[in-house]
Amino acid sequence: MVVKEYGKTNKDTIILLHGGGLSWWNYEEVAELLKDEYHIILPILDGHAGSDNDFTNIEDNADEIIKYIDDNYDGNVKLIGGLSLGGQILLDILSKRDNICEYAIIESALVYPMKVTNKLITPSIKISYSLISKKWFSKLQFKSLKIKESLFDKYYNDSSKISMRNMITFLKSNSNYCKKNLQNIKTKSLVFVGSKERSIMIKSAKKIHNELVNSELEILSGYYHGDLSINHAKEYVSKVKKLVK
Repeated sequence: MVVKEYGKTNKDTIILLHGGGLSWWNYEEVAELLKDEYHIILPILDGHAGSDNDFTNIEDNADEIIKYIDDNYDGNVKLIGGLSLGGQILLDILSKRDNICEYAIIESALVYPMKVTNKLITPSIKISYSLISKKWFSKLQFKSLKIKESLFDKYYNDSSKISMRNMITFLKSNSNYCKKNLQNIKTKSLVFVGSKERSIMIKSAKKIHNELVNSELEILSGYYHGDLSINHAKEYVSKVKKLVK
């Protein structure tokens, strides 16, 4: 597994899992703000630009991260956070190993399968994939994601390197994800979702909160999908520090 690290000499470790189609820079500004106090690890999820493995499924990614924590941190870190696909992977990690982290932040994680969307992914990607390398098309995609303009070059460079196979596989895994049996997870958790996200995302956040017995839910007024960690790093860091301390 390929990772980016900040603050290596610090004792407490935080792992942040980026969203699908993005990469480690999803949390770059957050890491810069936390690196004086924490050891920050930003894995590049399988199938994404710079990773060392193709994407298979959410469960395999979760197992890979669990092994990484076992091998390098004696099976436990201070906090794990995840956005969207990263949030789904985090939920899978927690369901397999509740004591792997003291705190968790789940942002915009879908837990209701989108059956129609799932069926349309393969044909739509096959039709549009040749356009991904075109900057004008990438700008349209980027604009729809509501990501701050300063990240466009990184988004374009990385998204254009994702293979068709990997893109189809992680998008289908994301849209088909349905995690059950979260009730036994005791990790103190924050669950975030933007008020301007699709209703199924808000519904998912409420379900996650209802099942995680030691969680708090915040619906972020005026925020879109991934807005908090990508566009409002200072606010995200403030919430991390408040949760941990």
